[in-house]
Amino acid sequence: MTRNDLPQDDLVSITDLSFAYSKESGSRKILDGVNMAIPRGKVVAIMGGSGCGKTTLLRMIGGQLRPQRGSVVMDGQEVHTLSDRKLYALRRRMGMLFQFGALFTDISVFDNVAFPIREHTQLPEELIHDLVLMKLHAVGLRGAAHLMPNQLSGGMSRRVALARSIALDPQLIMYDEPFTGLDPISLSIVGQLIRRLNDALGASSVIVTHDVAVSLKIVDYVYFVSEGKIAAEGTPDEIMSSDIAFVKQFVHAEPDGPVPFHYPAKDYRKELLNLP
Repeated sequence: MTRNDLPQDDLVSITDLSFAYSKESGSRKILDGVNMAIPRGKVVAIMGGSGCGKTTLLRMIGGQLRPQRGSVVMDGQEVHTLSDRKLYALRRRMGMLFQFGALFTDISVFDNVAFPIREHTQLPEELIHDLVLMKLHAVGLRGAAHLMPNQLSGGMSRRVALARSIALDPQLIMYDEPFTGLDPISLSIVGQLIRRLNDALGASSVIVTHDVAVSLKIVDYVYFVSEGKIAAEGTPDEIMSSDIAFVKQFVHAEPDGPVPFHYPAKDYRKELLNLP
């Protein structure tokens, strides 16, 4: 099955997207002709090795980076062509959970969650108070509203960051490695929260992750990125049963496969003996 076989109602559509970072020694291509879609109401995972362009895709969707070729369209708006004012308005409809949470360390849990509401709305403090407690209650941390970030465990920090990412009831929620560094219990809790909150809000979610076991339990569709291209895509069941070498190696954590263990090097024997 491919995306073309599914009902077409996409919140985000990525078409022929290419991007390269420029430097003095030349450009380094990160994405090369990527096509991808995030359907409304669905949870989509983007997987692949480190440095393959997963987080770059999130930055493209959020308008932080502009493509050299192709387009990113969210709800009918081509992101990279928007003015600063219109991009700012579009971002109000996005939520972002950064890697490791990225909470503001000098303000309380309550104020971390309240920050986007205060930034983007003119709501009175009485209503903001109730909204923040609702979001914290949704992630099981209403009782921690008065705590500071340095008083939280890793799993609690991630849940507070999740509450902040849904503070404005976004249409699109993006997660950059939401499971990194979590113990098994916290990892399972965060994974279930991502699925439940997406469904409760009627939102669309895109998860950049390396965690195969948890992700395939909660997502609707998976894209695998390799060398700047979509190497494979499909439902979780299709990904688990895939016979594509790269996907099999990644899903089953096999040391041998298309992704080599050894970085390219000279002949080992010749290098040890200092032979030409």
